[in-house]
Amino acid sequence: MECVVKWVGEATFMAETGSGHAVVMDGAPEAGGRNLAPRPMEMLLVGAGGCTAFDVVLILKRGRHPVTDCQVRIQADRAETDPKVFTRLHYHYVVSGDGLKPAAVERAIHMSAEKYCSASIMLGQTAEVSHTWEIVDTGAAQTQ
Repeated sequence: MECVVKWVGEATFMAETGSGHAVVMDGAPEAGGRNLAPRPMEMLLVGAGGCTAFDVVLILKRGRHPVTDCQVRIQADRAETDPKVFTRLHYHYVVSGDGLKPAAVERAIHMSAEKYCSASIMLGQTAEVSHTWEIVDTGAAQTQ
């Protein structure tokens, strides 16, 4: 894997991924940015969320579970001093489907967290990580 990140002015950067996709990042106004795009640390959370959501959906689909939607909300705390690494990450999954079994959802989340989601596992090297989830089934929610 590789990418190229180029400074395009002020605190704005353009990245091109090895697969040919472009991403813009910008700094906060107090750091000279213009608030035009996500911050680099937000991009790390976006990557972790996308990675684990992808895993959960794929694991459920491969198990022929009727998943129709998956959202992951990540709340993160950072260290107060440099380097301001993530110190706490909490993932909350909302998985939708018709008759999804709680054990299947829990298993998919566990497999992502422990084995497959490289981004989350890497961030877990500096952060305390926790997970909660709920299933949305025809309007009724089960919380775990």
